[in-house]
Amino acid sequence: MLVHLKVRDLVLIEELDLPLAAGFNVLTGETGAGKSLVATAVGLLLGRKGSSDVVRRGAREAEVEGLFDISDEPQVRAVLEEAGLPVSDELLIRRVLPAAGRQRSFVNGRLASLAVLSELSRDLASFVGQHEHLSLLDPARQLELVDAFGGLSGEVARMALLHNASTAAADRHRKLREQGRDRAKRIDYLAFQVREIDDLAPEPDEIDTLGREVVRQKHLEDLLGAARRAADGLYEMDDSICERLIAHAREIERAARHDESLTPEAECLLAAAAEVEEAARRLSAYGEGMEPDPDRLDRAIERMEVLKTLERKHGMDLAAVLGHRNVLAAELDDLSHFEEALDEARAELDRRAALARKQATKLTIAREKAGALLALAVGAELADLKLPDAGFRTDLAPAGDTPGSTGIDKAEFVASLNPGEGAHPLREIASGGELSRIMLAIRRALAGVGPVGTYVFDEVDAGIGGAEAALVGRKLQEVAKHHQVICITHLPQIAGLADAHFRVGKHRKNGRTATTVATLTDTERLEEVARMLSGETPTDRARAAAADLISPG
Repeated sequence: MLVHLKVRDLVLIEELDLPLAAGFNVLTGETGAGKSLVATAVGLLLGRKGSSDVVRRGAREAEVEGLFDISDEPQVRAVLEEAGLPVSDELLIRRVLPAAGRQRSFVNGRLASLAVLSELSRDLASFVGQHEHLSLLDPARQLELVDAFGGLSGEVARMALLHNASTAAADRHRKLREQGRDRAKRIDYLAFQVREIDDLAPEPDEIDTLGREVVRQKHLEDLLGAARRAADGLYEMDDSICERLIAHAREIERAARHDESLTPEAECLLAAAAEVEEAARRLSAYGEGMEPDPDRLDRAIERMEVLKTLERKHGMDLAAVLGHRNVLAAELDDLSHFEEALDEARAELDRRAALARKQATKLTIAREKAGALLALAVGAELADLKLPDAGFRTDLAPAGDTPGSTGIDKAEFVASLNPGEGAHPLREIASGGELSRIMLAIRRALAGVGPVGTYVFDEVDAGIGGAEAALVGRKLQEVAKHHQVICITHLPQIAGLADAHFRVGKHRKNGRTATTVATLTDTERLEEVARMLSGETPTDRARAAAADLISPG
């Protein structure tokens, strides 16, 4: 449910701060006052595309912000979790449209794409504009409405999972069949690749190891000489550093007999002598069995070049080459046991396809039942909307030979609106006004089972009036018992039924035109409905009629 709407610098709106009620919200105002700008703002929150054209002249950017209560909307919370966005009982969406530069969208304070907003809007709100009823002509949308009425979202989700599994099994089987066509060539190729890697038997970090060996071999004489000279000076030769350290330690020990504070220094010198002796021993042992070997250097360089060639051939480092080798070996094993692998893949495909067909059949049966009940509910609503002779039904037919992600069905809404003319698909016969009423009838039939919390109706009552307008108003009021309704209307019969009434007006401010929206008190509401009935200056009779509309009976 949309709790609060804030708009800044959107076309004629300089600043708007609009609290909304939970039930039936109505916005009224003179033609051209900017009522549809509120619908535009809500549409932007729902992921509709916007452009720099909507930025108020002279402003740097337009901004729309909406606070939604999603405490009872688990589908919306699930979308937020899947997108990695913060989840709470409130959802704050903000759109920023600069006069120049990139647009930005925020969800609960985090940057988000329009795709995420559109995904959220599927379960958050439904926008029904003056031409939005044309969506009824889309077969995919018609099927969604049947599923929504039948409460089949869980079954449709299971169908999608089974379809995906069946598709994956089909891909596996297809790839194996394709591999089988050139199986002998592929086996030879894979065997050569695996054998080449196995014959070289590289280690993951072998090139680095060989590089260090090459450097060592190139400088081996210098390395051995430095090690021998250090070992001699530290320990081997007369008057070595080690001997002098020990001599100094003994002298300090003798002195410590007269001052014990020198004892730690004597111990430190002895420890240093031991460390020097150990270092000298390791330096003396360094290079044992090592001597300059041009052949060894050449072999290391040659091995390193061979391994680098292997890396270039496969376009990856040695560690990745070894992983790739295992992939090649697995494919080789599959091809070596090709018939068994193909049989297993075919059996898995048959099993998955059977599960998908079974679910599709189950879904078709459920849709037939839901479609029949929807037809009865819509027919009853159409009779109330002054289309008493209208007939309505949902025809289901196979969409193809195999189930897709939504099953195997396609839906077609069929209606007979004129006596004696027979029944025809809705897309072939309905006028704009008739479609508007059918859309409203479906919304009413879906009340309480629809997925969204908010419906926005932007002047879908255009072209009707009188008793018919009163009926449409009551239908909207009934929808509002189960969902929040935001309705932009020019009809007093509808405005009189609202739970919250807002007046949209256009004013001059600092030499410029600005659209404002005011929340009406009971007295102001009476005046506004009276104005809608009689014109700019309401009469007492108009006020009395307005009072009857606001408090019927």
